Order: sequence, then C-alpha cells, then structure tokens
Amino acid sequence: MDDAAFDELTASLTPNSSAGGVTTYRNTVSVACPACDEPFDDLVVCADTPTSLELDQLMDLCTTTHGDEVLLFTHKQ
Repeated sequence: MDDAAFDELTASLTPNSSAGGVTTYRNTVSVACPACDEPFDDLVVCADTPTSLELDQLMDLCTTTHGDEVLLFTHKQ
C-alpha cells in the first residue's frame, strides 16, 4: 500500500489505541478492506517486529503492508 492510500485509509478511521509498536483504528464508517473488498472491523498496524497479538475473539484476518509495517484487517465472526 502506498503512502497516499495509507493516509487516506487512516484518515477515514477512528484511532483506538497505540502501545508497544501496535496502533489500532476502528472502522466506524464501513470502509472496504483492500484485500477482500468487504467492510472490516479494525485495522491493526504493527510497526515493531516481532509483535505478539492476543486475540480474544474468533475472527478472520486480511493482511497487507505499508513500508516496513504489517497491516491487519480484522473481520469479526
């Protein structure tokens, strides 16, 4: 994902939290996932590697990258 697309995406989302190299955004306006074209629930941006995520719900994940960052798009079931 290029910088312009990433900036446009994050400008459309609601910032949720940022800690330990992981930033999350909530999708409150039903933006489509760039991987599957379905609305996603949250965007998780992992800037540090390695990063451990503890998931408390069953969900599908779509992924892409922006520079050195991994972008995870959550789809709650």
